[in-house]
Amino acid sequence: MSESHRCTIIPPYLLRALAHSDDPEVAALAAQTLQSDAEMRAQRQGRHNVLVPARPAESLPAPGAPNAPQRVVSDARGTETLPGTTVRREGEPATGDPAADEAYDGLGATWDLFSSAYGRNSLDGHGMPMLATVHFGRNYDNAFWDGTQMVFGDGDGRYFRRFTLSLDVIGHELAHGVTELTAGLTYRGQSGALNESISDVFGSLVRQRALGQDAHGADWLIGADLFTEAVQGEALRSLKAPGTAYDDPALGKDPQPAHMDDYVRTTDDNGGVHINSGIPNHAFYLAATAIGGNAWEQAGRIWYAALTGPGISADCDFAIFAGLTVDAARSEFGEVSPEADAVESAWRQVGVLDGAGAPGRGDGAPDRVVVPSGEAPSEEGPVEEGPVPGGEAPVPEPEEPVDGTEVFVRRTGGFAGLTRERSVRLEELPRDDAQCWLSLLGGPQLSALAEGPSHPDAFCYEVRCSLPHVHVSLPEPGLPGEIRDLLERTLTFPQ
Repeated sequence: MSESHRCTIIPPYLLRALAHSDDPEVAALAAQTLQSDAEMRAQRQGRHNVLVPARPAESLPAPGAPNAPQRVVSDARGTETLPGTTVRREGEPATGDPAADEAYDGLGATWDLFSSAYGRNSLDGHGMPMLATVHFGRNYDNAFWDGTQMVFGDGDGRYFRRFTLSLDVIGHELAHGVTELTAGLTYRGQSGALNESISDVFGSLVRQRALGQDAHGADWLIGADLFTEAVQGEALRSLKAPGTAYDDPALGKDPQPAHMDDYVRTTDDNGGVHINSGIPNHAFYLAATAIGGNAWEQAGRIWYAALTGPGISADCDFAIFAGLTVDAARSEFGEVSPEADAVESAWRQVGVLDGAGAPGRGDGAPDRVVVPSGEAPSEEGPVEEGPVPGGEAPVPEPEEPVDGTEVFVRRTGGFAGLTRERSVRLEELPRDDAQCWLSLLGGPQLSALAEGPSHPDAFCYEVRCSLPHVHVSLPEPGLPGEIRDLLERTLTFPQ
């Protein structure tokens, strides 16, 4: 196997073994690594108050003053190493690199919205530096929040332009930071869809405020600048009309529902977080346009109060959040007020609350079921939200590809929420890739990687194989580069 294709990883079971080593230094290092992994997973379970910066402390600016952001933009220069080389700090002149300067300006516009409209000093409320990395990877079709900073790819140039082009995308990713530091919404199922919706809402408000658009003058689109001319679509998502943003032969049709009658249960994309977010997205649009005026000053205040108030929890679902927004509207504008009526009516119109303001279909069985290609829905009902099961016990690694062995790879999630999949026989692949797959399928590595960390807007890869039997879901953030490269090569292998 060539050096570039070699699959290597130190899975948790090996670290646990090393933690009991007779060598005190080895044992301490292994225990520290296991503890760090546990803390990272725990951070994504609920509220926490401090993010650990991705950069060395000495390279970070001091927390910002109450009326000033502290921005740092770095350049990964086509690598996947974070944070990259610092290219622009707060107050420095433009670099001439559109991606770096767009990121810098977007950081400022987002800081300004939260500061001016909601009195929040940066993402944590205490002036934490706002960090971004541009030119991540090569032709990388994504932008994401990694728990400490935002990261932008340049797009493939065929379907997607660079992800810094859309101001609402920048605001979206930074809003993930606000959510992580307040409600800590679990990134799966309805709480994950709320996490995505809140980022879409505040991303849209960043853009509306920068452009001076009121609720009726805004287009309510997310990612309207991302598609190339080759794509039949106007944006990635529409808060005004979920399900209508694009309809393209290559990318498919916008799958977002606007009502709980069409809620989707799926094992893809952490339980459909980029799909079902269309329901709370549409509720915000309905509330904002019914209230009128500048959405960031009226409906935005209500949503911000619900997000940051004491009643929200990490596992908050649509119905609970709807109730929190109604309560926030009454608190902000009065028990009996047009604003409170507009918010309650919006949630009724999308089927989350019934006519009496109680939970509607949010707790009922959805009508629409989507499962990964090649699977059938359970005869007992819709597919349950939750992680795809891990692989079974390891089987001996075969020395040569078994005739007919087929591996299925499916990639879901990402900011765009799009799906790619490919099924291929191992004997069709280059020998190095086939041998790498045999090593992975015949060992414990894939099951160990399924327990790895994730983050908002990250990709998730599903891997299935019948012989040996494997079915795992692999969060991209925990994947070694060589394994992710193998997955991508398999996805793009010629038909």
